[in-house]
Amino acid sequence: MGGAGSVMRLGVAALPRDRSFRCLPARDERWELPPPPRAGAMLGGGARASKPSFVSYISPEEIHIKEPIEKEVNPHLLPGELLLCEASTVYKYVQEDGSNRGTYGKLVCTNFKISFLDDDSASDDNEPQFKNKIVGENDITLQCVDQIYGVYDEKKKLLTGQLRKYPETLIIYCKDLRVFNFCLRYTKEEEVKRIVSGIVHHSQTPKLLKRLFLFSYASAAPNNTDGRNQTVMFETLEDWRDELERTKGNVKYKAVTTNEGYRVSEKLPLYFVVPICISEENILKYEGRGIPIWCWSCHNGAALLKMSSFPKEQDDSTSQMQKAFLDGIYKTISKPPYELLRMDDLSSSLPSLQDIQTAYTRFKQLFLIDNSTDFWATDVKWFSLLESTNWLEIIRRVLKKAIEVVECLEIQHTNVLLIEESATDLCCVISSLVQVMMDSYSRTKSGFQSLIQKEWVIGGHSFLDRCNHLHKSEKEEAPVFLLLLNCVWQLVQQYPPAFEFTETYLTVLSDSLYVPIFSTFFFNSQHQRDTNKSGESLKTQSGPFRFLTVWDWSVQFDPKALAFLNNPLYAEKPKPERSQRKTARFKHQRQLSLPLTQAKPSTKRGFFREETDHLIKNILGKRIGKFINSSDEPPNSLREFYDSWHSKPVDYHGLLLPRIDGPEIKVWAQRYLRWIPEAQLHGGGTIATAAKILDLMEEVQSLQVKMDEEHSQAVSGDVHSVPLLRNSARLSSLFPFALLQRQSVKPALPTSTWKDLEDEDDLVKRDDEFVDLSGDML
Repeated sequence: MGGAGSVMRLGVAALPRDRSFRCLPARDERWELPPPPRAGAMLGGGARASKPSFVSYISPEEIHIKEPIEKEVNPHLLPGELLLCEASTVYKYVQEDGSNRGTYGKLVCTNFKISFLDDDSASDDNEPQFKNKIVGENDITLQCVDQIYGVYDEKKKLLTGQLRKYPETLIIYCKDLRVFNFCLRYTKEEEVKRIVSGIVHHSQTPKLLKRLFLFSYASAAPNNTDGRNQTVMFETLEDWRDELERTKGNVKYKAVTTNEGYRVSEKLPLYFVVPICISEENILKYEGRGIPIWCWSCHNGAALLKMSSFPKEQDDSTSQMQKAFLDGIYKTISKPPYELLRMDDLSSSLPSLQDIQTAYTRFKQLFLIDNSTDFWATDVKWFSLLESTNWLEIIRRVLKKAIEVVECLEIQHTNVLLIEESATDLCCVISSLVQVMMDSYSRTKSGFQSLIQKEWVIGGHSFLDRCNHLHKSEKEEAPVFLLLLNCVWQLVQQYPPAFEFTETYLTVLSDSLYVPIFSTFFFNSQHQRDTNKSGESLKTQSGPFRFLTVWDWSVQFDPKALAFLNNPLYAEKPKPERSQRKTARFKHQRQLSLPLTQAKPSTKRGFFREETDHLIKNILGKRIGKFINSSDEPPNSLREFYDSWHSKPVDYHGLLLPRIDGPEIKVWAQRYLRWIPEAQLHGGGTIATAAKILDLMEEVQSLQVKMDEEHSQAVSGDVHSVPLLRNSARLSSLFPFALLQRQSVKPALPTSTWKDLEDEDDLVKRDDEFVDLSGDML
């Protein structure tokens, strides 16, 4: 553009904010309107950017420009979703670099989400392969909002409650680690007040449970989906009895109906499993506290149990009665036919919920980056910052505790009783990990979903409080479920063929924590869910709410996107031959890769001592020492168990033990780095390898089809494959969340860092060095 167009660009830039005149670019002229300066953009030495000195003496009426095409862009509203407020002429900065590049559009807030709409929002062109049908690329559910900052004169301020002054720029940090920057400089003042106040109020202030969009959607949406998808929901007595039969635990344990009507406790599920010797009177005595509740049975008969402990602050007489009660319970379940019992108080052997929350808060700050400058500034000290968060150390400690439990069940043939105040937090983490490690069924997609239902949803994990969905108390907030997913991811990336699902499945599962159209992660207990089911329905006028479950993935993804959740390289368990079925009839279905030999007990301590000492001296110096806490090392028998297992070939359908040496615990790159283009390897990463393997698989399948056609044979089986993985050189290592994003051109080490490391004169004299950017950042 030239002539009048150039005058237009300068003239609009010089207009004050309170002028009513607004110039919007046409769609094909989007970059012609000068973008506002980016919030916090600073010159060298910390000086503020100088204000433009040009003043236009041409009135808007004298500027002859092509009027922008006014194309009304309206948000796509779900059933029950209401538009609350909106603002036009909002400038959204592009997150991928530190420039002022971006796009103009409309910012809206509904009772479900915050959404940015531009011309592309109404277009179906260039849609990504992996598209969520509920939450779009520029959508933020209200529960996904972490913190909101406003920028006043280049100073960031946290926005909460009533606002006296409204910011020029709005920065939204999301719980899925996205960062949105919206400039409101060209927006009408009244619209700024409405949209900022609306977003802060609806996403940050405390609310009642039934004010969640979950209830609005359930009352308005047509119920035409079957959410089970082979997932066992554990809502009926039959589900628990089937699980007992599957694990061969029905000889020593029974499913009870004592809590029907929640007459024992509102925190316990409607049905649960206890040892056969436990009477109904004992269950009722202390509202279920002090009662061992069954989680899972090992092939050798040993079982994993959990128990909620009594409150510590009790008077002497009450404490004596409770102690006598517990002694009686322990003696009862330690006699034959039950195995020896080992008790493990997780509150003393694992980090507290407050420690977990503190570590994760520090950890996520490393990834809430909205420009390249911040990324490269922290890149030099990345490992130091990562280590200081303590998040990876917590993951390692949790995995080590799960290995200890596995060793007791598998080698020592000992029942393990996990004890916690409510038995709904760390008990859920450890019991789930043990089952994933020992039971190959829990490594299938339906088996893993059934496990989450059993241990977490029906088991009474306080999702509402731990995720702080209602913004009532930050003291109760802790990423316990996210901790489990991080631990499972360690196993998935170490043993990919052992899992039917992919890391993409785990990533979208973590994202679903903040999508309030599913009831799965929005209640504290089965009782709370059942009591809030009743309500008025817009369709039937009266009747209970019919909530969706997150396990019906077709609600969020179409069939092509669903293929990304399935592992095409999963080693399915071969079916036994007919001749072998009779001999294996009475054996448990799960085979173990480790012989069942009794380990020699030893009081000697030193788990991983020799290996890690050598590693510390020769590879990583003192850094890895903090990853391994030598004062908390298990007995030598556990080390022998660990070393013995890792010295043998892996049976992907048997026992799995994670590698937990310091360097083996890694960052879940796909989840935490997917929105940072600088951290992506274009044409690299595991996806490049997977693409080549899938090409070979497709070629083999096509050859098989040709052979079958020649022999007139039907193709049997259904092979999962990730679609459209052609041209792997263009794929990002964080595929499918980052497909073809622009690659950063920033150096591996910023110029400012080089100046700090050595004199500038020396740097000029030195020859250029090759910097390899294709390596693994972690």
